[in-house]
Amino acid sequence: MPPTSAPRPGRRTPGDAPAEPSPLAGREREEALLTAALLNLRRGRPAVAGVHGPPGIGRSALLDRAAALAARAGVRVAAAQACRDESGRPHSLAARLHGALARSGHAAAPPPHRQPQDLERAALCRVFLAAARTEPLLVVVDDVQWADQASLRWLQALARRLAGTPLMLLTAHSDAAPAAPGDHITPCPLDGEHTVARHTLTLGPLPDPAVGRLLAEAWPTPADPAFQEAAARAADGNPALLRSVISQFARHGRTPTGDNLDHLADCTAEAVRRRTRQTLTVLPEELHGILRVIAAAGPDCTHPMIAALAGAPAPRALARLSGTGLLLPGDRPAFRHPAAAETVLAALTTESREELHARAAAWAYRTAAPDSAVARMLLSARPAGAAWAVGLLRGEAARHRTTGRPADAARLLRRALHEPVPPAQRVQLLTELAAAVLPTDPETADRHLRQALLAPAGTTAGPAWVSAAELLVARGDMAAAQPLIARAAGRAAPDGDEAAALRALYRLAEQSEPEAAHELDGPRVPPLPPRPATAAEAAAAAWRTALRGHDIGLARDLARTAFAPAARRTVPLLLQVAACHALVLSGDHDEARTALDTVLLRARHADVPPVAGLALLVTGLAELARGRPGAAADALDRARRIMPGRGRTPFLTPGLIALAALVRLEQGEPDAAERLLAPAHPYGTAAGLSGALLLYARGRTHLARGHREQALTDLLECGRRLLARQVTNPAFLPWRRIAASACDPAADATVPAALLAEEQRLTHAWGAPATPAGTAADGPRPPAEPAGRRAPDTSPRATDPSARRTAPGDGTSAARPEDRRPPPRPAAGRAGEPGYSSADPLPRQQLTGAELRVAGLAADGLPNRAIADRLSVTPRTVELHLTKTYRKLGIRGRAELAAALEHRPKATP
Repeated sequence: MPPTSAPRPGRRTPGDAPAEPSPLAGREREEALLTAALLNLRRGRPAVAGVHGPPGIGRSALLDRAAALAARAGVRVAAAQACRDESGRPHSLAARLHGALARSGHAAAPPPHRQPQDLERAALCRVFLAAARTEPLLVVVDDVQWADQASLRWLQALARRLAGTPLMLLTAHSDAAPAAPGDHITPCPLDGEHTVARHTLTLGPLPDPAVGRLLAEAWPTPADPAFQEAAARAADGNPALLRSVISQFARHGRTPTGDNLDHLADCTAEAVRRRTRQTLTVLPEELHGILRVIAAAGPDCTHPMIAALAGAPAPRALARLSGTGLLLPGDRPAFRHPAAAETVLAALTTESREELHARAAAWAYRTAAPDSAVARMLLSARPAGAAWAVGLLRGEAARHRTTGRPADAARLLRRALHEPVPPAQRVQLLTELAAAVLPTDPETADRHLRQALLAPAGTTAGPAWVSAAELLVARGDMAAAQPLIARAAGRAAPDGDEAAALRALYRLAEQSEPEAAHELDGPRVPPLPPRPATAAEAAAAAWRTALRGHDIGLARDLARTAFAPAARRTVPLLLQVAACHALVLSGDHDEARTALDTVLLRARHADVPPVAGLALLVTGLAELARGRPGAAADALDRARRIMPGRGRTPFLTPGLIALAALVRLEQGEPDAAERLLAPAHPYGTAAGLSGALLLYARGRTHLARGHREQALTDLLECGRRLLARQVTNPAFLPWRRIAASACDPAADATVPAALLAEEQRLTHAWGAPATPAGTAADGPRPPAEPAGRRAPDTSPRATDPSARRTAPGDGTSAARPEDRRPPPRPAAGRAGEPGYSSADPLPRQQLTGAELRVAGLAADGLPNRAIADRLSVTPRTVELHLTKTYRKLGIRGRAELAAALEHRPKATP
């Protein structure tokens, strides 16, 4: 504090007390002690009081308050603050105090022109003691740790002569610069406590009520409890730090609310950096080295590490640093705030800082420190070239991914890539890094995958190439994947499992985007034989056979080959998903669902969300094919949770939208399906088979809403894309049947008849037990055939291979007794309604597959809730289907349902 002098105080009685409230918050105990000491000083009892604490704790504010209390109590004050820059000038502090006494107006003040160096130490003591005997005197010295040695020795001599003199010596000392044993200011050892009072005031952190008071003084509105708690925790009870934070916060126009906690953290960090820089200026260089080691090692720093890296005894050094306020209390040294550690390390050059982190990491590894601690030190260390560094970083990255912290895993893997590693290990690191950044930055993930497939390496990189190729294909980047996979397959061991897996993944990508392949792209991949010898290629062949609808038995056998216990290790999970879909198309739903559950479990364990999302998409389509929209919706929700937001792939996203729309259609909600499809733009943007599925869902939705022309456009485009990929199996998407339904009934019926005949031929060629429910049977029935021509049978039974077939070359099914039944008679009154004609489709043929299932169960006598439970839908969905059924059949309720459907009710329990 600067030299000050107090005006001549008015006379007060010893019992007088300050009338105004104290300006200090949280220092009531210290203020009461000083008030009592000043009143005793008026009664003639001298005192020596010392205030100490860390920087910013409020020592100077308490000394200023003591001077104000002394003026109110009728005590003269001579105050001065020691200066570090003058600590080498003898008598500099004594000169300030001598001048302050001369200016104080004291009755026995010395002449101001006489300098203290002109007096001997004893004579200077006599000047202050004589003044105090005339009128009580308070001598205040702030920052006494910077006092020059001559002034310090004079103060010590003055303290030893206080007996019988109403003089109080009040000093403040910063704990950041601990006093040497000979620097303490104490009274004469022969004087007892009753002769000269002794007080030591240790200032600690402010209590929470004091923090609330400071916040209340800064803003007119009260602070939120959350903000007050965060402010108290951020400032750690340090009033100077808290005032600095409040000043910065208010300067930016912020209010003390819970919405501004992020800004509070930024202001706190800046204030901590400023205070740390100020504290470092008063510390000797050897303590700087200790702090740097603690900052580099972080919370895992130990005393042996400090001794080994800084070359100083840890206990003594930490004792000297305990008063700085930078470190947490306790046996294990650590900074209170990360910003303080950053400030300490910022003084070093980049090379020195990286070298210090490298030394700390190596020492921690040698002493068996936790891997998490060593990995944290390695993040800021220079590449060490040690074999253990990469393995440790990869292990910690895997742990972070397992615990749901992919960003931390990515940081560790990027650091591992800076180490000199073998080419095969570099491919592994790039693949793992791509998987880590995929949820937040899929474009960067694709770039890392392409780098992994292009990285020059030997045959030992085969497993890593397979993982990179699988993830790239699952992401949907088919155009980039095919030439890169072809190149990797050419470098892998020709007869190994990895080469077979890469060839199979190439064929999988080619099936989705055949136009992306070019004969000049890398080495040629051998064609896929009908019965491959390897399990991975068998999975790809099963998928190709199922899509082309050639041989259902062969597709089953090939798909089951991929699930054999001995083959699961060599078949990538994405190929197993394709094999599962082949079983779905062959009607083996239970077997496919079991295999899908296994694949999903392994994909979640391997942390490959794109593959898990595709497995759930196939699960949803399978459940929809079985007439279980509720289970399909559940699979859809799980897929969305696994692949949220940006993490969804270009290949998966259109499929999920299409599945959601088909579920809504199955539940009788075409308006909701249209809203789901509104943001999707399938033309030229959605690639591959997933885009065809999206077009199919759009077409069915347009048809359900009566927009025939738009529906036909989407369905024909869907068929064009499928045929371009040689996908002809109606079990995948029965687009021909739905397109026939979308044809204008008033136009030529040759086109719908040809579409239906082609679909029926392909269905019989495939030999599936039935067209999947939820896809083929759900669409509106095609228009009636003109007079003289009978439209091909399109009922679900017509696609059943168990039904009796026609002779070779006949494109229609043989008539069955149940198909020769006369059509149901229209309900009373409907024939005379406007627009009704004999050429209109029969009422029962207008029902969708979902409506037929619900109506059949209702005709059996089941209540709505039982129907809902059996079909995995809501009771409301059942009510909607029944209402539409009654309207289409022209009946009034359940009583007429069985007759209208010509349905014989089953015995219900």
